[in-house]
Amino acid sequence: MEPLGIEGAWVDTPKVFTDGRGRFHEWFKGEQFRDSTGHGLRLAQANCSRSVLGTLRGIHYASVPPGQAKFVTCVSGAVLDVVVDIRTGSPSFGKWEAVRLDDTTHRSVYISEGLGHAFMALEDNSVVVYLCSEGYAPHREYGINPLDSELAIAWPGELVPHLSEKDAAAPTLEEAGRQGLLPSFEDCAVYRGGLTEGICEEGTEKAGLLRPLG
Repeated sequence: MEPLGIEGAWVDTPKVFTDGRGRFHEWFKGEQFRDSTGHGLRLAQANCSRSVLGTLRGIHYASVPPGQAKFVTCVSGAVLDVVVDIRTGSPSFGKWEAVRLDDTTHRSVYISEGLGHAFMALEDNSVVVYLCSEGYAPHREYGINPLDSELAIAWPGELVPHLSEKDAAAPTLEEAGRQGLLPSFEDCAVYRGGLTEGICEEGTEKAGLLRPLG
């Protein structure tokens, strides 16, 4: 896994084995993940979405603690996956970075707690799956408008963005900041430091390799 330009985000490019039968790759490796991030990935929920061409999902995030980290890959089609630093006090606050995820390179992106996440479908019926460190909790889920002109994310200009009503009505980054809805860089660092030490919030396990609840 290689770190992206935004602290707390990584990209993984696996080795893909191809022969006459098709292809094979390892899309998540717990030991490699731990070596890169300093902690394991606690698996609380796994999501799968199928999106028509131009679908734009995000920018989504959860309040910290505990936030919701995501390990994201595209198993069919292609998407432009975007990580946004929405952590107040971060040296890269307001910056974003994009990675193409597709069913050819099979790259994955890890987005740690407190970062914003969005993606746009570059092909029809693109399928994205992601492993989440926490389950969905509506009372601590938030969004930033992915078309915020101040963020100026370079979505493909040839595509017409197709947003949900909720995402289209989400506040800009500036508005969310004024409303006190953004996580702080300090809180995220403290929480992630606890993961590294094997200390989590109530209801979580010590951070080892990928492990389910129960």
